[in-house]
Order: sequence, then structure tokens, then C-alpha cells
Amino acid sequence: MEQIVSKNTYGKRTYSVDEIQEILNIGRRTAYELCASGCFKIVRIGRAIRISKLSFDKWLDNIEENGGI
Repeated sequence: MEQIVSKNTYGKRTYSVDEIQEILNIGRRTAYELCASGCFKIVRIGRAIRISKLSFDKWLDNIEENGGI
């Protein structure tokens, strides 16, 4: 029997800037400034910025554990 594998088998590995905005409830400019700050890993693909989900989640967990920025 043939097994059908979903395209999303490996799960999401990056966030977009829009998703970061939503997660943190911040404005677009602040989200881009945060991406430029070096707090977590980003990848540029052309003009698009993708944020490493793993590094962002670790950064956010650390912020939450320490009571905020």
C-alpha cells in the first residue's frame, strides 16, 4: 500500500515579519527593528526576511522567564 506524505511533514521552521508582529502584538517598524537587532537568527531571501522559529522561540522564552525586555 502506498503511503501519502503531507507537504508539511517537517513542520514550520520560520516565521515571517508579519507573524512576529502578530505574536508580539507590535507594529511593522518595531518588528523590522527587532529583526535587525540580532536577538535571533534571520535569513534574507531576496527582499523577504524569514526568522528562525527555533531561535525566535528560545529568545521569547528567555524574555518571558526574565519578566520582559
